[in-house]
Amino acid sequence: MSEAKVLDKIIKNLRVVRPNQHSVEQLDIGIKDGKFVEIAPEIDPEQTTEVFDAQNRLGFPGLIDAHMHIGIYQPLDQDAVTESKAAAMGGVTTSLNYIRTGQYYLNKGGPYKDFFPEVLKLSAGNFYVDYGYHIAPIASGHIDEMPWLFEEHGISSFKIFMFYGGYGLHGLSDQQNLFLMINKEERYDFAHFEFIMRGLTKLREHHPEAQDYLSLSLHCEVAEILNAYTKIVQNDSTLTGLRAYSAARPPHSEGLAISIASYLAHETNCVNINLLHLSSRKAVEAALIMQTAFPHINFRREVTVGHLLLDVDAPTGKWAKVNPPIRHREDVEYLWQAVLNNQIDWIVSDHACCSAAKKASLQDPDNIWLAKSGFGGTEYLLSGVFSEGSKRGMSYNHMAKLLCGNPAQRFGLVTKGDIAVGYDADLVILDPSETFVVKSAESESQQGYTPFEGMELTGRVKSTFLRGNLIYDQGKIVGAPSGRYLKRTGK
Repeated sequence: MSEAKVLDKIIKNLRVVRPNQHSVEQLDIGIKDGKFVEIAPEIDPEQTTEVFDAQNRLGFPGLIDAHMHIGIYQPLDQDAVTESKAAAMGGVTTSLNYIRTGQYYLNKGGPYKDFFPEVLKLSAGNFYVDYGYHIAPIASGHIDEMPWLFEEHGISSFKIFMFYGGYGLHGLSDQQNLFLMINKEERYDFAHFEFIMRGLTKLREHHPEAQDYLSLSLHCEVAEILNAYTKIVQNDSTLTGLRAYSAARPPHSEGLAISIASYLAHETNCVNINLLHLSSRKAVEAALIMQTAFPHINFRREVTVGHLLLDVDAPTGKWAKVNPPIRHREDVEYLWQAVLNNQIDWIVSDHACCSAAKKASLQDPDNIWLAKSGFGGTEYLLSGVFSEGSKRGMSYNHMAKLLCGNPAQRFGLVTKGDIAVGYDADLVILDPSETFVVKSAESESQQGYTPFEGMELTGRVKSTFLRGNLIYDQGKIVGAPSGRYLKRTGK
């Protein structure tokens, strides 16, 4: 009788990139029961029946795309399938998705005790990558549900959309209660934000085991500034396209919102604050000033691959409309310098698949004001950061820290984000020398376009493994959706 094999799979000839190291090592990796169980310069292939040759390519931990939106413009169960396929082709193995009650998403109000089980039901069996959710407390009653969301469903991260105070998803709104589907006497304003923070502080006090990653994320723009500047810009015929949209949502609106949010965090002792998708020099500078002013607040600063690759002169124009806007080249280069200076904690896609038919107005397709906000990009997250980061001298280990290690640590993904014994065997193999031109027709996303169209990137994902199973290889999705819901409770 033959001897039982010790390992399920061995990946050989891999140049391993880890987030907390300073070098890249040539290693073999042994996988058993979906975990990394052996990492060594040489593992005997006789220990397994399956050997995968990485051909001396780079091996990153499976990426954690910590800012995605599934089901915002398409039905959630359908969106989960196609957009998690896009994630897999980009080396993403964990998708963390922002969701809320109100218009878009499920188009429902009411308590999360009714809403979130439906989200989980629609998600089950449809994700090709592991997934979790961040929740936005929209109604006042949602604050009381935060302990239930954490204890029952492992939701450890919450969100505030600051500009919803007087704005909808795409523009000025004087009917916020209808948009957010809350009672007419309720207000989604600074006071509500304060009470969310107080609720999260109480939750951390009750759960010391999770206090490091019970956190609050904020989309920082001030509605009053957006309203005033939009009116000015729309009357200025010299500004069009992405330049007009950036001027209508100016960078100092981000800076002001960051300052307000930071003081509220100080006032409420809400110590874990994530400042999302910083898009401009003024936003980053405000975030750094607030870190100095309130050193006891554990701020984390996020940028998106879109804001690092695109500027207001992007030839794809309206397809690149997003909130906060794509900025001028000077802001893009400042963001890159902040990345290199270790002033940014993670990079994400802010993936929100908006089909071409929904993105642009059929009657006036080039009108930036009529275009919907948001676009997909998770499939270009690693290649985009690798390509542009390498040009600027960014180390591979630093990339792994921002794309894998840091978001795993912040959001309580205790078995994700590193290539280490005992961790989930999530792995992406990248050819660092292969150059390709972005073509939307090659994407697994159902979006049908990309604002990165025609961009030449160096560094292509060749294979993606989720818990040791190959889910993407040589340009094709492999197998059926096997993503699992991730509860983040500290246990």
